[in-house]
Amino acid sequence: MNSQTNKNFPFRLVLAFIILFSTLNLIVTEPVIPILGFHGIIASKTPTSQFGEMNYPQQDIEKILEYLIRNNYWFLTTQDLYNFFLKKSKKLPNEYSNQKPIMISFDDGYKTVHTNLLPILSKLEKKYGKKIKVVLFINPGIMERQGSTSSTHLGCHELREGLKKGFYDIQSHGLNHKDLTILTRRELVKELQQAQIKLRRCTQDLDPQQQVASHLAYPYGAYNKKVQYYASKYYLSGYLYNNEVLNYGCLKNYYAISRIPINRQTLFQQTLEITEGFYQIKSQQKC
Repeated sequence: MNSQTNKNFPFRLVLAFIILFSTLNLIVTEPVIPILGFHGIIASKTPTSQFGEMNYPQQDIEKILEYLIRNNYWFLTTQDLYNFFLKKSKKLPNEYSNQKPIMISFDDGYKTVHTNLLPILSKLEKKYGKKIKVVLFINPGIMERQGSTSSTHLGCHELREGLKKGFYDIQSHGLNHKDLTILTRRELVKELQQAQIKLRRCTQDLDPQQQVASHLAYPYGAYNKKVQYYASKYYLSGYLYNNEVLNYGCLKNYYAISRIPINRQTLFQQTLEITEGFYQIKSQQKC
């Protein structure tokens, strides 16, 4: 495999999965939505040593997003998923009735999402007249400790900028990115409650309906019955990191929403699985 092939390999694998899902929509009988989970977005000439496997190339995410726009995808927010597909409490708008739903999410609040992704979102909006919504699962405790001048994590002012422009859906990833399953009841409640309070305090004048921090992605994807019980006291839904496509037609537990991790290591190791994913996903669609 030559160097150019190596460089394009992660993008081609993700694109193959997206194309696979497009085909899947026409074949399987059960309703499915892919929820892709990214972390940092690395510029093309940036060394990959720090958080290497969690980063995804800037030029590749742009190609993926442009492909999705051109192929009539609907970029869901967490509240969209909850209202239109899980609870079905709102009628699907006509403008979205023929679009394919997908969710693009980013965990941990790395600053590269803002510096390397936000310009792409603005560029694609100008080119196609369509706004891409991305979900950011944020740890406000880490954000506060590192301060507004942090070189690694987003600050409140950056979250506000993306929210004000209409690109960010800001949700909770717990206060300090702790494994919620090993905490005491008091520690668990603090992680859940304080994360919501701090994120809403940061964005309160931009979020009159308080949709910020209404949904939770479990740090490390770790949860159990106790975590789910307390999460339900503060949040409308909870997101996993279990490498599965969401079958919302079968989902009974709104605190166990499937997500597919997308990073360098996963992409390379899952080549054959993604290639054969149609058969695996199809077999999982029975309720």
